[in-house]
Amino acid sequence: MEQLKAFLKREPMLTVSAAAAIVSLFITPPSLSLLHSIDWHTLGILLMMLCVLEGFKQEQILNPLIRFSARLRTMTGISLFLVFGVFFTSMFVTNDVSLVIFVPLTIMIFRAGKKEKYILPIISMENIAAIRGSLLMPFGSPQNLFLFSQSGTSVWNFMLHMLPLCASSALLLIIFVCVLYRKNLHEPITFDTAAFAKQQASGRRRLRVTYELLFVLITLTIVSRTKFWIASVIIVLGVIAAVDRQMFRKVDYVLIVTFFCFFIFSSSITANAGISSVLRRAVAGHEYWWAIGLSQLISNVPSSIVLYPFSENFAGLIYGADTAGLCSLIGSLASVINYRIYVREYPQNGRKFIKVFTLVSWAFFIIVVIPGFLLSKWAFF
Repeated sequence: MEQLKAFLKREPMLTVSAAAAIVSLFITPPSLSLLHSIDWHTLGILLMMLCVLEGFKQEQILNPLIRFSARLRTMTGISLFLVFGVFFTSMFVTNDVSLVIFVPLTIMIFRAGKKEKYILPIISMENIAAIRGSLLMPFGSPQNLFLFSQSGTSVWNFMLHMLPLCASSALLLIIFVCVLYRKNLHEPITFDTAAFAKQQASGRRRLRVTYELLFVLITLTIVSRTKFWIASVIIVLGVIAAVDRQMFRKVDYVLIVTFFCFFIFSSSITANAGISSVLRRAVAGHEYWWAIGLSQLISNVPSSIVLYPFSENFAGLIYGADTAGLCSLIGSLASVINYRIYVREYPQNGRKFIKVFTLVSWAFFIIVVIPGFLLSKWAFF
């Protein structure tokens, strides 16, 4: 029982999603139609992505970025590299994975360079970079993946509509970093590169190439919207089972289960005529604010799942979901992951993390929230 309590405490989003799913089944009794309404396509894509990206980490495929960071010698330069490393990689490997890669690296570098006082503001900016960088691509975040798969819009139309938010956020992040080091933009940092020797060790070439090819297959599956996505799932899992079976033990299945529970919750809620009627009247025309508000209670991924059936303005929904993560820790699953990484290293600084994270995120949110709302009037279709 104690182990169960510890697990549930360690996985708050799973706890919330499981509780929501259980409660929703009392609202709408389970049936075969409920199983059919679950978005198995999104779950399949997510499973493939998690497996392959775990392989990316295991085989250190992004190590060239890590080696490059050791060459930078100013706090402004290395901070911009780390922040925009998250910004750009989140477009392709999802926002949470980019944080898993760069936040530990940030902590190691700043520790080695005796610049720990900058860790919290920089990883808070990396959190913003993950949220705002990932919004450009359909597979940059779980909510984008779900909404894109539901929308029917093309990849290029999706990117065109997300580009203004992405580009303006990049400019703001540069300003935020410069403001942090405004007293000395050339503040130096030096550290022993030998401390990163273990992280820079070469992976097995055959496995690296395998995972790179599987990532290409997943990307093509998403972009082409093929009806044969199940075949892609079978191929990806089959290849990994043949060449790197041990990797399956390292995949974050908690995220898959969390999604599954939220899909049950969403399907049950939308299947209830009374609740559906209330949400349809309340959400339509106010998708942007509903997405931001509801995300502060159940995070932006499940909010997107719940609100999508009742939305008339797709732009408002996705812009709101991609802005919601700037309000609070619960607003985005990526923020929770960031918090967990930091608290493992500094268990006594949980409250300090929330304080700095909230201050930096809200400063950014206040600047972008109204322009985002105005831009949400630009219809995708």
